[in-house]
Amino acid sequence: MLPAFPFVPQRHAVATAVVVAMAVAAPSARAVEAFVIQDIRVEGLQRSDPGTVFSALPFRIGDTYTDEKGAAALRALFATGLFKDVRIEVEGRIATVIVEERAIVANISFVGLKEFDKDPLTKSLRDNGIGEGLPFDRALVDRAEQEIKRQYLSRSLYGAEVVTTITPLERNRVNVTFTMTEGDAAKISDIRIVGTKAFSPSTLMELFELSPTGWFSWYSKNDRYSRSKLSADLEKVRSYYLNRGYLEFAVESTQVTISPDKQSVAIAITVREGQPYTVTGVRLEGDYLGKEEEFRSLVLLRPGQPYRGDAVTATGKRFTELFGQYGYAFARIEPRPEVDRATGQVVVVFAAEPQRRVYVRRIDVAGNNRTRDEVVRREFRQLESAWYDGTLIKLSKERVDRLSYFKEVEVETEEVPGAPDQVDLVVRVEEKPTGSLLVGAGYSNAEKFTFTASVKQENAFGSGNYLGLEVNTGRNSRTLVVSTVDPYFTVDGISRAIDVFYRTSRPLNSLGDEYSLTTPGASLRFGVPFSEYDTVFFGIGIERTEIGTSTGIPLSYLNYRALYGANSNAFPLTIGWQRDGRDSLIVPSAGRYQRVNLEWAAFGDVRYTRTNLQYQEYWSLPLRLTLGLNAEFGYGKGLGGKPFPIFKNFNGGGLGTVRAFEQGSLGVTDPTGAYIGGAKRLNINSEVYFPVPGTGNDRSLRIFLFNDIGNVWREGEKMDTKSLRISAGLGLSWISPVGPLKLSWGYPIQVQRNDRIQRFQFQIGTAF
Repeated sequence: MLPAFPFVPQRHAVATAVVVAMAVAAPSARAVEAFVIQDIRVEGLQRSDPGTVFSALPFRIGDTYTDEKGAAALRALFATGLFKDVRIEVEGRIATVIVEERAIVANISFVGLKEFDKDPLTKSLRDNGIGEGLPFDRALVDRAEQEIKRQYLSRSLYGAEVVTTITPLERNRVNVTFTMTEGDAAKISDIRIVGTKAFSPSTLMELFELSPTGWFSWYSKNDRYSRSKLSADLEKVRSYYLNRGYLEFAVESTQVTISPDKQSVAIAITVREGQPYTVTGVRLEGDYLGKEEEFRSLVLLRPGQPYRGDAVTATGKRFTELFGQYGYAFARIEPRPEVDRATGQVVVVFAAEPQRRVYVRRIDVAGNNRTRDEVVRREFRQLESAWYDGTLIKLSKERVDRLSYFKEVEVETEEVPGAPDQVDLVVRVEEKPTGSLLVGAGYSNAEKFTFTASVKQENAFGSGNYLGLEVNTGRNSRTLVVSTVDPYFTVDGISRAIDVFYRTSRPLNSLGDEYSLTTPGASLRFGVPFSEYDTVFFGIGIERTEIGTSTGIPLSYLNYRALYGANSNAFPLTIGWQRDGRDSLIVPSAGRYQRVNLEWAAFGDVRYTRTNLQYQEYWSLPLRLTLGLNAEFGYGKGLGGKPFPIFKNFNGGGLGTVRAFEQGSLGVTDPTGAYIGGAKRLNINSEVYFPVPGTGNDRSLRIFLFNDIGNVWREGEKMDTKSLRISAGLGLSWISPVGPLKLSWGYPIQVQRNDRIQRFQFQIGTAF
């Protein structure tokens, strides 16, 4: 998308200067005696309405005409932007206004445009005075041409040419055509770093987003030179040195050389490392509110360690946040290193100036054209008329951002004029579409052909409530779900969710296609926030299970039918807890996720308990690696002397459990050969992610190695290590336009004779 041109239209700067000069010189050169206007005539109009001219004139018939009014009329007519030339002739008591209209742009077209989208470019031109139906101004067109060339240069298209053609048409109109010869983008052929001693150039190059052309540059485009990207890369190098004690590191020069054919770019960077410094002490100066020890406990630097720039910055940020907790919104922290070059030692001084303590007078919400104010306000933990608390404001911003209703969320602090002890908070949001309509089809090696249709609205009518309708079909399972969630069913933040569903399923490898297990039902659950990060869920549901008869029905289903009947009812009660501390829901690199869910059906025809525990954690490792661990345990038991119902069995095998084994194929099979799962399940998955070579820090496309351990067991069957299935392999994770896509190729390490092996597997929308 082409950004708006950084120039301001000045269509008639020269013309206005001429008019002003004429107006000043007119009285001395050709003074007209004042007279009463008997008639006003307009000549030279082709398209404009005469009323446009008359409305701009500062005089009417019957008024007294003077040179001053004539000059004012010229200025007013030129200011309309419609006329290239204007003059007033006086004959007797008749004033004749003679105009020469500017040409009107009839059409704007682009030839050879590939790098930019046409619609944003057309809109950008119109915003700057060049558009269909607007007066033609050659100066603006020339500036637009130069700006388009600059935009091509910013994308490494140094050979791009832009030629503007103006074609006159009848009735004083013109066509404007921009002809682009884009050529090929210049590629970075070489990046050299000179002056390094402590670290090798190859080590520093790993920090760069820019790189010479590689085998994966077609995807990452990291071989296209950009001044802003180079500046960011140099800042990474500077931070790298500062975090290792090189306090006086500097980039002395940067030379960018373009080849004569404008197809390659060479970059030479000269640095001065300086000497490393060791911290010998940290000193606090200024006013710390008498809480020096509390502030000192936040210092991340330690004597005897190398000077680290990130630790200095983080310490200053911690100080600012702590001042904010005590109501000092405008505290200033200035770190000052005191360097001893002879010994290579440094003392870091943090000078604090807390300014003044303030209250929050008012909290305003701006930018929410659709979402109601209360949806934003109820997420705020900072209260009006209370002390300013930086921690609560940060938490409030995070809570509003987690709503996922807004592209951007910013909280600005504004001083109140005349009240130095008060501030206003302005929550500026930029809304984004929260509804989705999806109709599509897909293919997976587990479910074969599937059809998906859904209508979802995360923020229905701006109320913050969720409404959804989902339809999914597959070979072995089909689902219809209608859902609604009110996140603030009560003012205390208790949520309420209602689901109405209809599911049909068949176990994998069944012999017949005529039968199915049908489960219509509904559920009601409430979520109670016990802390900012912990939520406990309570719910109740009603389910009706219907099993038909067929020649291909598994024996386990026949046994279930004999115990519970063809139609059976269950009323499961659920209680659960979850805490999500991951840094991202889609591509986490740090943080922890925990979940406990208990389902208990003590009433109805079917009685059982079903428990599911899950623990996930991610760690960031050196070399941009990420380690992920997922552990999940499920346990089910029948009540009242009856076995655990088969339709509540856990399944194992495939993506999400143990890869390299066919989806849902683990566990003991039914005598008919159907895979029916089991009442117990254990999964332990570990993954190590690393970036695809040539993509820099891009986390949307990553390669991973995995190791999976797990299995499912029947009720009463012993869980032992010999029955575990183990696999390992590698895969590709891609955040595609249609959702997270995961491909894996695995090798079974611990396997039984009758296991179904499936080395290559893929799925969209799964985490493990």
